[in-house]
Amino acid sequence: MSKICQITGKKAITGNNVSHSKRHTKRRFNVNLFNRKFYWVEQDIWVLLTLSNAGLRTINKMGLDAALKQAAAKGYLTEIKQLDF
Repeated sequence: MSKICQITGKKAITGNNVSHSKRHTKRRFNVNLFNRKFYWVEQDIWVLLTLSNAGLRTINKMGLDAALKQAAAKGYLTEIKQLDF
């Protein structure tokens, strides 16, 4: 799976390492992603999402259902992993 937040759409960007002698070499600035399980009450299922800290704060602020609908409308949410217990 690619390193993209499923709620906010944040992804890795590129930049330069700059040494003391001002020599530039390419590097990547990765996003701090982690996997979290949520219980989606409206669908009565557990879902597994790959989130950044900003995505987790968005879910806490708006609620899971509203955040998932907004992410799907913007095209960030491609698929939801459903967990079986």
